[in-house]
Amino acid sequence: MDAFERITRNATEVVTEEEVATLAEDPEGTRAYVGYEPSGELHLGHLLTANKLIDLQDAGVEVVVLLADVHAYLNGKGTFEEIRETAERMQAQFLAYGLDEAQTEFVYGSEFQLDEEYVLDVDALAVETTLNRAQRAMAEIKSGDTASVAHVMYPLMQALDIVYLDVDLAVGGLDQRKVHMLARDVLPEIGYEAPTSLHTPIIADLETGVGKMSSSEGVDITMADSTEALEEKVNAAFCPPTRDPDPDEDGNERENPVLELFEYHVFPRVDAVTVERPDEYGGDVSFGSYAELADALESGELHPADAKSALAAELDALIAPGRERLEELRDAN
Repeated sequence: MDAFERITRNATEVVTEEEVATLAEDPEGTRAYVGYEPSGELHLGHLLTANKLIDLQDAGVEVVVLLADVHAYLNGKGTFEEIRETAERMQAQFLAYGLDEAQTEFVYGSEFQLDEEYVLDVDALAVETTLNRAQRAMAEIKSGDTASVAHVMYPLMQALDIVYLDVDLAVGGLDQRKVHMLARDVLPEIGYEAPTSLHTPIIADLETGVGKMSSSEGVDITMADSTEALEEKVNAAFCPPTRDPDPDEDGNERENPVLELFEYHVFPRVDAVTVERPDEYGGDVSFGSYAELADALESGELHPADAKSALAAELDALIAPGRERLEELRDAN
């Protein structure tokens, strides 16, 4: 797998492919970032983009993780003291999950977002950006139903973060697309280059396959989950024997979240998945790729219950180091 394939695998979109291809020609010295609001424990949404950061590090790209404490404050996630405590836990969990500490720079937003130059650039972007455009960019990210003035500032700051962190590639889930497109449009208006961006998929709701998995709505899997809690959540997951489930009774499009978790979380981190089964049900079987496993599910060779059992075991192995690190931090306090 060459650098371009490594950087772009499992990406829903890169903007633009030509720009990413140029970066991939000489990854050394290239910098990429993802920003995370410190709120709660790391969950599978965080870890999907963390998988991409690991891909980038394997391709030779330097990684910056923005622990966005000011953003979290603007989004009503607590006091700065509470947010900082959460950010410290997040940093420890990311490293436990597999980010290379030597290739990862952790930056708090408050280290630069309160400086006069940054604040004046936010003001300059505010002059260039319509209220409707800023609200559209934030619509999929804000907490709660009512947009505040802080929520309008939020996407302008995200655009500027790309500049002030001196990165070549902005990475985020597909829900970050509107913010990155805003950045491409408005940053040149105040003298900065339009950023290159890469977007990872959104995993469907675990119980229904409709919409997206969310830590605030429905069921999510976090690094704080015990093995038993994780198994319970995965065993209750929606998993029809197909990649392409029928819409629900209300006409909502559905995905197979179990297959998505194999594709985007498990196979990027392991070479093969072994499904353990009693001999009377065919015995153990191994799959060397996501495609092989998905084909087996669709053909009936692999039962959904066995797929769930294997998924729970693989996810547990991936989050176990982070869970242990959380326990160490709690014991230390």
